[in-house]
Amino acid sequence: MVPSIVRQSVILKCLRQKSALLGNYEYYYAAGLFARLSGAQIPSGLAPKDLAAALAEGLPGYAPEDPREIHLKNKLAEFHPDDKKEAVMDDLFRQGLQETHVWQVEI
Repeated sequence: MVPSIVRQSVILKCLRQKSALLGNYEYYYAAGLFARLSGAQIPSGLAPKDLAAALAEGLPGYAPEDPREIHLKNKLAEFHPDDKKEAVMDDLFRQGLQETHVWQVEI
């Protein structure tokens, strides 16, 4: 798993408004990005099912107008993470949360 490829994959999916999230790596980056864009207070270090529960609380109250953010919100709502958790997923979440080049594929 290469973090920059995970990031690019999520960004491209939102830019093109196509495709679903594939796996927990993308899910964690996307969740961090959602928290950054929406201002939702989601702690890092959550297990997949706990992250899903936190998103279930935050997603309904977020009403973006940007089609890329709408796609991100919809894909997060549709995704069902498996129980697999690795330390790198916390790093991916933080990368999304701290993203400074939102919607730029290459940085």
